[in-house]
Amino acid sequence: MWKIIKARIKQGYRTLKYPKEEPVFPERFRGKPVITGPISLEEVRHKEFDPTGALTDSNGSAVDLGKLLFNEDVKKVCLQGHLVYSQDYRMAVSKREDLILKNNELKLAYALEEKIKKIFGRSLRLREVCAGSCNGCDSEIQALNNVVFDLSRFGIEFVASPRHADGLMVTGAVTKNMELALKKAYEAVADPKIVIAVGACAISGGPFYGGKEVCNGVDSLIPVDLYVPGCPPHPLTILDGLLRILDRLEK
Repeated sequence: MWKIIKARIKQGYRTLKYPKEEPVFPERFRGKPVITGPISLEEVRHKEFDPTGALTDSNGSAVDLGKLLFNEDVKKVCLQGHLVYSQDYRMAVSKREDLILKNNELKLAYALEEKIKKIFGRSLRLREVCAGSCNGCDSEIQALNNVVFDLSRFGIEFVASPRHADGLMVTGAVTKNMELALKKAYEAVADPKIVIAVGACAISGGPFYGGKEVCNGVDSLIPVDLYVPGCPPHPLTILDGLLRILDRLEK
């Protein structure tokens, strides 16, 4: 017992001080992209490094964060170094169209309607649904429950049944085999309810877009209230979006 106590004292306080203090990321972290110059039509058509078509030059250079896989290779397309990754983890939005990054501006997620927010009591119970993912996004979601992020300190918890939930957190491109299961899970959640799409696959179908066995994202079947881009998104990107819709952040 004494060994356990000594080990615990040695470990110290491990939970992040976020949101009171801004987190520090390693240099290799790939956060919100920054467009530093024009993206040419030739670069947009380069499917080897941009297989999902996240880059566009229509009406000016832009990046669709809902399609972007945050792969390092995509920077090879922009030979002049016109696309770089920043250390900004804040990318969750409330509307699909807000994921189109243009002029390096992003309209971040906003708080839920006052009536819904009042019912939830600034807390949230979520049922996670893996609708055909590679488990990358699911692993990041699971990390939210560890001692570092400690999701429950914000009044947000995952539950075992959609009947006990305020909403769904969905990963994966929604395979045909999961289509009915997702619809039934959505119907089982009592109104009012919210849906959160996590990762490129859940938002747009990701690299599986157009495949015969996928539904090209969650909002092709059920309405989505929060989009969290990434492949996979960092736990703090997910957490930032959750706190924004609950109106728990000042900026």
